[in-house]
This record gives sequence, structure tokens and C-alpha cells, in this order.
Amino acid sequence: MLSACGASGGGEEKKAEAASALTVTLVTAQPQALARSVLVSGPVSAYEEMQLGVELSGQRVTALKVDVGQTVSKGQVLLELDHRTLDSELAQAEASMRQAQASLDLAKVSYERGAKLAAEQLISAGNLDELRATRVQAEAQLATARAGRDAAQLRRDFAELRAPADGVISKRLVQPGQVVAAGSELLRLIRDGRLEWRAELPEDQLAGVAVGNTVELPYAGSRIAGRIRAVTPGVDAQTRTGTVYVDLPQPGPLKPGVYVEGRIVTGSGRALMVPSAAVVQRDGHSYVFTMKDRQVVQRLRVRTGQTAQGLVEVIEGLKPGDQVVAKGAGFLGDGDRVRVVSAAAAGAGGR
Repeated sequence: MLSACGASGGGEEKKAEAASALTVTLVTAQPQALARSVLVSGPVSAYEEMQLGVELSGQRVTALKVDVGQTVSKGQVLLELDHRTLDSELAQAEASMRQAQASLDLAKVSYERGAKLAAEQLISAGNLDELRATRVQAEAQLATARAGRDAAQLRRDFAELRAPADGVISKRLVQPGQVVAAGSELLRLIRDGRLEWRAELPEDQLAGVAVGNTVELPYAGSRIAGRIRAVTPGVDAQTRTGTVYVDLPQPGPLKPGVYVEGRIVTGSGRALMVPSAAVVQRDGHSYVFTMKDRQVVQRLRVRTGQTAQGLVEVIEGLKPGDQVVAKGAGFLGDGDRVRVVSAAAAGAGGR
């Protein structure tokens, strides 16, 4: 009777342990094709942003013809300064040039007439030399007047700020009626509306990227494609990082200043992969659970790499063919008892 009771008690204890054991499924770590990539964040910036200003000081803005976000063409007038004084100076310079031209015309006629008289010995050679000198002096005076007219025209042209290239106005720092100074920034222009994405990479990752690598930038439900245009030849001595510059031919909804995460595709290869559910993060480290025997699990620390399509790359800690717990790994501890079932059975139980 005692042995019967003991046997009965042992069976009930085993049944209780089996009932309390967590149901898990196993998967096999297998090498699979993997597109090598680098995940990094960075800002979207203008490829070339031009700071525009005027070359005149003390002039008042009389007309502002553009605003932020407006597309402009090369040579288009963006703003005008008060040019009444400049117009007067230009008119005076043109009048001086016409006067000098008239003096030159008279000097030429006088010299030609004197040359004919000298040929007939009706005037002396000295008189002819004076006429020649008068003509040369008139030519010099005309050249001086023309230079003054050109300078006045240039100052008049400076009263209009024109777009140096096609692009989009990204910033406005001036208001109509404002008195401006030469060299101060008044407008900012994104040349050709062209944007690029810039990212800072540590030196170990920087060595793996190259000009021409493709980049994917997910943003606002769309995926913007780019290509690396340039990579800094060195790294910063303090931060130990370098910069990659990515052309965005079609930036879509991206705007300058937006900070996005991008995936730089650096190549392809094969890697040991397990489902993401099999990797557990605890105490800042990654772990997986393997079977110590038929009913007890063992926790192993691993080093992981990239993730792709619900799978995680295992760089260290496992070898091909090792079986790890997939479903239920997040609830396990080292040495826990489990009950292994097939994936199909686990799915049927969940239903």
C-alpha cells in the first residue's frame, strides 16, 4: 500500500511538472542570403544653398518680388532698391559721354582739314601737330567718359538683385522699405531645388561604404532612393566619424532639415539567421535559448548583426544547424523546463 501510494504521488508530481512546463517551438539556425547594409540617421540638406545680397549700402528696398518656397529662374529680378539717385548719375554720365563724342568728332574733322592744308603748305607742321594732339586728347576724354558711363550703369544694375541660377527661395531676411547694407544676406536660394542626404558614420562603418552605393530613405509612407555621391576621405580627429553625401534625384516629400534614418546597401552575402522572436534582449545583451536536454533549456549569449524580413543575423554564439527556441523564448529563464511541440501544433493550439 505504501509503495502504491508512493508511485501514485510520483505520477501526479510528473503530471504537474508537465502541465506547468511552457510550450515552445524550435527552429534551426541556417545560413541565408543577406543584403549587407548600414543603418544610420542624418539630415536632408540643400546640395548647394546660395546666400544672396546686394553690393550697395544705404539703399532702401522698394520692391520685393519673391517669397519663401517660390521657384525662380536665372536672371529673374528678386528685389529692387531705390534707384532714383543712380538713374540721375547714369543720365549725367551718358551726357558727358555724348559731349566727349562730339568733341572727338570735331577734333577729327579739324585734323583732316589741317592735313589737307599742310599738304598744300598752307599751315605749318607745328599747327598740324597741335591738331593731331587735340584729336588724341579728345579720344582719351571719350574713353574716360565711356568708363564713367559703364560704372554708373553697373551701379544702376546693382539696384536689382537677380537670381544667379535656377532654384527655390528657401529663406527671406528682408522686408520692403528696409535700408540694407552691402554684403548682408537678404535671401537664400537652393540651387536647382536639389537636395541631398548627409550622414555621419563611425570609421569602421565608413570603410564599408563607397561612392555609388544605393541608399533607401523611408519617409511619410514612401521610400526615396538615392545614391552616394561622395565620401569624406578621412575622419574627424575628435568624433572619429566621416560624412557620406547622398544625391536625391527625386526627394519627394523630403524637405531641408528633415532628419531621417537611411539604409546604405553595401553589398550582399550569406549570414547565419534566426527568427527575431528567438533573440531576447536582457541587461543590454542578446540571448537565445537552446535545449540542454529533452526538457530543460539553456541560455546562450550571442552577438547579433542586421535584421531583415523578421530574421536576425547571429554573428557569434551559434553555428549552423543549432536549434533555438522560437515561440515562447521571451518568457524563459536559464534552466526552465519546457515542452517542445511542432510549429503546426503550436499554431493549432493558438487557434
